[in-house]
Amino acid sequence: MGQRTEAAAGCLTAALGAGAGLAVWSVDVRDRWWRFEAAPDWSVLYAELPLAILGGTAAALGVRALLRRLRPRR
Repeated sequence: MGQRTEAAAGCLTAALGAGAGLAVWSVDVRDRWWRFEAAPDWSVLYAELPLAILGGTAAALGVRALLRRLRPRR
């Protein structure tokens, strides 16, 4: 695999991981937003959202690195 293909695959993996993290975060976000006495909980946006996106990206890149390591060399 060429360098450009390898770089594109890494970027695509990171983008898909971020999308997966965003999708997981968006499940029941409305319930988490109005958590305490019907007032908005801003930590849902400034803490949970970035962590979900970064976690999804890290997980996807970790799985990609593991699969690349396990794949036989040519």
